[in-house]
Amino acid sequence: MDFAITINNIHKTFNPGKPNHVNAVNGVSLSIKGGEFVVIVGSNGSGKTTLLNLISGSVLPTSGSITIDGNKVTKLADYNRSKWIARVFQNPMSGTASELSILDNFRLAAIRTQAKGLTIGVNEVFKEQVKEKIAILGLRLERKIEQPMGTLSGGQRQALTLLMSVMDECKILLLDEPTAALDPKSAEIVMRTADKLSKDFKLTTILVTHNLKDAYNYGTRIIQMAEGRILKDVDAMHKQLLKQNDLYEWFG
Repeated sequence: MDFAITINNIHKTFNPGKPNHVNAVNGVSLSIKGGEFVVIVGSNGSGKTTLLNLISGSVLPTSGSITIDGNKVTKLADYNRSKWIARVFQNPMSGTASELSILDNFRLAAIRTQAKGLTIGVNEVFKEQVKEKIAILGLRLERKIEQPMGTLSGGQRQALTLLMSVMDECKILLLDEPTAALDPKSAEIVMRTADKLSKDFKLTTILVTHNLKDAYNYGTRIIQMAEGRILKDVDAMHKQLLKQNDLYEWFG
């Protein structure tokens, strides 16, 4: 099995040599297989979001190395990793253009990794493709593709952002607490959609979450972080044996 992501002895220190220095990630080594759905949990300050930022390239490591799909990307910025990675943020307002229609947002998503001069026509075929994708949400938004994105609820926008992430080719989906700002019903729709996309497109998926119920219900592997290190790494077989109370006891 090829590894989609290989992390070797990664460290990240913020403000090194200053009184407010923080060792956010301390010597993490991790290999993630193609198609795995990894859930990362941990208390505030455990390093889980910094680790996600290191994988995406929005933060570069102090030392160590990262390989994605066989390519060394340690010093590459996030925009140079976009051909492999799509990311959904905690804030539903991130990742979409409020003033543009749903359809235009999907058009931009479809050329996310392409040359900046490239355009894609919004013809009837493209419209039907977008409608078909949106219909799987069950929110009837396929009837409103001309509606500005900014008029939708946070839950609707987050669900659409997930769909937009697979409009252009990607191999890795990073989910940065995507349900933290949503009501329970919207959160359930977003997580079900993420799970479906991960399976349908065989994506390597990493979910960072504080929601232990989601950590229990979704994913094929669960990692607990503390003080910038991996405390527990539970594979698919052993995750199936976990009880929900076991996760709460991790933080007891």
